[in-house]
Amino acid sequence: MLSVSNLSYSYTADQPPVFAELSMKIRRGEFISVAGASGCGKSTLFKIIAGLLEPSGGAVSLAGEPSLKAASRLGRVGYMPQQDLLLPWRTVQGNCLLPWELKQSGTKADAVQQIRSLLHSLGLSGTEAAYPHELSGGMRQRAALARTLSSGSELLLLDEPFGALDALTKRGLQQWLLELWSGLERTVLFITHDLEEALLLSDRIYLMHSGGGLEEMAVRLPRPRSGQMIYQPQFIALRMELERRLHGNCAY
Repeated sequence: MLSVSNLSYSYTADQPPVFAELSMKIRRGEFISVAGASGCGKSTLFKIIAGLLEPSGGAVSLAGEPSLKAASRLGRVGYMPQQDLLLPWRTVQGNCLLPWELKQSGTKADAVQQIRSLLHSLGLSGTEAAYPHELSGGMRQRAALARTLSSGSELLLLDEPFGALDALTKRGLQQWLLELWSGLERTVLFITHDLEEALLLSDRIYLMHSGGGLEEMAVRLPRPRSGQMIYQPQFIALRMELERRLHGNCAY
């Protein structure tokens, strides 16, 4: 689904690179987390994959097709940044219609029907005419994810979607995302600082180290998963190993 080869990025020519020589391969249908210290370039990596930034070097390939320019990837990837960025003057349905308005693929009536079905699957039935300020934090995040999903993209980039939520709301949304992903057949790249979240959700984790470099860690836990797994010995051992790798490479 995605191949990143020897990727590097610098904000200016006279500054050291944010990262250099990054490579990763993501298979179709995988759930992959990217973890690492603040400022190591995780969000920058996502912006490059989404086509919002031009890399200083390296290559990105989507579905086996090389993308020579970042602009060629615009609209091909579903990207949800850290903030929900819902337009306050638009309703939930109006926000979710944005991808259709940009692509104009199919009829508006079909798009509205698909959005209503999606909102129902996300537990947001009845909020179609609500405005963002009328929603709770968890509902806003689900509405933002509904907008991302309505793009129809097979590859989703989710940049700390639950980072600003309280622990109880976050745990509920993690379980909801696990159930949703298993039925959507989408490929997900997910940034998180929460190590339990990374282990609970992922097939594999890429550890992104300050100054560059990626280290891969497989998460060999059975699916389906639930929040109760965090108390099991196998999960605790994996968390200890993940912390050891992060601390051992000075990621914190």
